[in-house]
Amino acid sequence: MNLFDEATLHKLEQLTLVAARVRVGVMKGDRRSSKRGTSIEFADYRNYVKGDDLRRLDWNVYARLERSFIKLLEEEEDLAVHLLLDASASMHWPDNDPPTHKLTYALRLTGALGHIALTAGDLLSVTLLGNNNRSWGPFRGAQNSLRLLQFLETITAVGPTDLNLSLRNYALYGRRPGLLFVVSDLLSPGGYQEGVAALQARGYEVALLHLLSPDEVNPPLGGDLKLVDVETAADAEITLDPTTLAQYRERLGDWLAEIAAYCAARQVHYIPITTDLPWEKLVMQTLRVKGVLK
Repeated sequence: MNLFDEATLHKLEQLTLVAARVRVGVMKGDRRSSKRGTSIEFADYRNYVKGDDLRRLDWNVYARLERSFIKLLEEEEDLAVHLLLDASASMHWPDNDPPTHKLTYALRLTGALGHIALTAGDLLSVTLLGNNNRSWGPFRGAQNSLRLLQFLETITAVGPTDLNLSLRNYALYGRRPGLLFVVSDLLSPGGYQEGVAALQARGYEVALLHLLSPDEVNPPLGGDLKLVDVETAADAEITLDPTTLAQYRERLGDWLAEIAAYCAARQVHYIPITTDLPWEKLVMQTLRVKGVLK
C-alpha cells in the first residue's frame, strides 16, 4: 500500500496542527508561532528525543550532568501529538477493500496528521487500539516521516477493541499530554466516554475522528438477513424492509447527535466522517474549518 505521493506530502507540509487548550511542551502559554529557532532569546530546556538536531544540544549541561537537553528558543513550539488508531476488525469494512474501506481511509488520515506533526517538529506518538498493542514513537523531525508511513503500511484490522479500556490505559501509561486524535468507528459495546474523560483528566486535548462507511449510513441491503458481528461473532436474524431501514437511520442519527452533544459539552473536537468524502478534502478543508489544522 502506497499511502501518499510526493505532491501530496508537499501539500501536507504547508499545514500545522492547532492546540487550543493543552500546555505546549515545557514552555508556558499557547503555541506562539509556527517558526522555529528564529529568535536568539533562550526560553527553556526539554529532554533530547531521537530525531532532534544535535546542533541544538547543550553540551555544557551534558558535560556537567551527563544528560541530554535541547535548548528551546523564544519563538519555538513543542507540542506532543498522539494519534490513536482503531485497528479492530470492524474497521475492515467494506470487506472487498474499495476506496471507502475504513481502515485504509484511517491509515491515510493518520499518516497525513503524522506527517504534518513531524514536519512541524512536534513530538509524535502513534498507538494502535485493539489487540495489536503496537506503537510507534515518540519521534520528532521530518526525517522520520518515511518510517512512520512504513509502520502504517504494515497494519491490518483484527480482533475486538474495548475503547474505554484502551483509552483509560493510554491516559494512565501514556507520555506527556498534548493534542490527541482518536481515529475510530466508535463501534465498541462499552462506549468511549469513560476513556475520553480519563484522557481529559490527564490534560490531553482530545479530538474524535469518527469514521463510518457509506453503506453503514445507508445500508444497500434488503430482505431476510443474518447479521454477524465481525468482532464478537454474535449474530442476529432480521428482515430489512423500508420500515426497518427508516428505524435504523433514525437510531443512527440519534447516536451521532448524542456523540456530538457529549463532545460539545466537554470541549472535545468531534468530526464525523463518511469515507466517501475525499480524505484530501477532509484534511485540507474540513479539519481546518474545525480548527485542528491551519
